[in-house]
Amino acid sequence: MFTIGDFARHGRVSVRMLRHYDAIGLLRPAHVDPASGYRFYAAAQLTRLNRVIALKDLGFTLEQVSKILDERVGTGELHGMLRLRRAELEARMNADAARLTRVAARLRMIESEGHMPASDVLLKPVPAVRVAELTGTAASFQPEDIGPVIQPLYPELDRRLAAAGVTVTGPGIAYYEDTPEGTITVHACLPVAVAPKEDYDFAVVDLPAIASAATIVHHGPMDEAVTTDQILARWLDAHGHRATGYARELYLDCPPGAPDKWVTELQTPIETG
Repeated sequence: MFTIGDFARHGRVSVRMLRHYDAIGLLRPAHVDPASGYRFYAAAQLTRLNRVIALKDLGFTLEQVSKILDERVGTGELHGMLRLRRAELEARMNADAARLTRVAARLRMIESEGHMPASDVLLKPVPAVRVAELTGTAASFQPEDIGPVIQPLYPELDRRLAAAGVTVTGPGIAYYEDTPEGTITVHACLPVAVAPKEDYDFAVVDLPAIASAATIVHHGPMDEAVTTDQILARWLDAHGHRATGYARELYLDCPPGAPDKWVTELQTPIETG
């Protein structure tokens, strides 16, 4: 038997925490001296303590922890629950990191207001191109909605093209359309030189030429493209032009796993003022 102090040291928890667990019935002492009221714990209780701490650290409430342990969840099932919760926490951390990146980009943009050069904007025609494409639906045009939709489309399109024996002839393209429901249709495209076939599990379409597009090259991850896009927007306003749709994105260079080194041309169709 261990005193509460010894048990706390072996379990790497505080005495105060053990007293609280006792009070709520989550981890009762193995024995309480009736005369002194001192709590004593058995070594076997470290097993329950470890489970309590692991579940609590993964975000379960103490009430949920109690229910899980009282249902005598087996070790295998517990491991499965922990793996699932860990995956959820990792996804949340990744989402929080992406959100911080977007906030940082907005702050840089705010700091640069009034000092955003537009000298890199080029007005030019964009030729028509035949592409293979897959589509998805995003809730909005915000980066946090677009990214999770478009990112898996390209590897899947690559896989389907390879299975069909179709060769990609140029850099990837993305374009976007509003839907009547207020969502965004996301088109992930790769240029090809084949005719449409009914047995393809991807669409083959001809993107029309853009007679006049205001273009600018964005360097870095697409989550931060808002800064570059707003430089373009200011240029349009200053020159009396109006955008007639979402910008196409031409992915000039996108090294895998290195979004900071991506190079993307934004091509906004315009009508002149």
